[in-house]
Amino acid sequence: MKIRILLAAAVAALLSGCTTTEEANTAIQSRWIGQPADAFFTRYGPPQSRFPLNDGGSIYSWRGGDKTNYIPAQYAQPSTDDDDVFGKSVTKTTTREDGNETTVTTTRTSFGISDNTPRMIAPARTEQLFCEVQISTGPDDRITTIRASNDTTGEGLSLSRCAEVLEVQK
Repeated sequence: MKIRILLAAAVAALLSGCTTTEEANTAIQSRWIGQPADAFFTRYGPPQSRFPLNDGGSIYSWRGGDKTNYIPAQYAQPSTDDDDVFGKSVTKTTTREDGNETTVTTTRTSFGISDNTPRMIAPARTEQLFCEVQISTGPDDRITTIRASNDTTGEGLSLSRCAEVLEVQK
């Protein structure tokens, strides 16, 4: 029980150091609003699309940080509890007294079929990681708004792929 509490505390401590999408959005906005859109695209790559606005500005869609992670299958090991008689020999002794004060002892031994094969609890899968950002600019092509419109989890324990790709410091 103590190990579970310590493990939960360790996970909580690790996650507290991770950047969420909202924190990434705040950092990205403070860094890029007012900057030329070309500076963003020069650093991180060209936009996927551009939609011109009537006022002379534009709305850009940008995507980056594409990566496919392979997540191996997860297996559970067979139980080794003493209460589990599967795969173990069991001896049962019964003693009873007859009316003649005779003691009868019966001993039975049975053997279970041993199956030490781990059981699959989750199949192998792939996970797509990426960051999509929507950028609005004014007629002077300076960024007026920028936000992560689609943000997956990052690598490892990170909560935001955009924070990783756009180099957000915690």
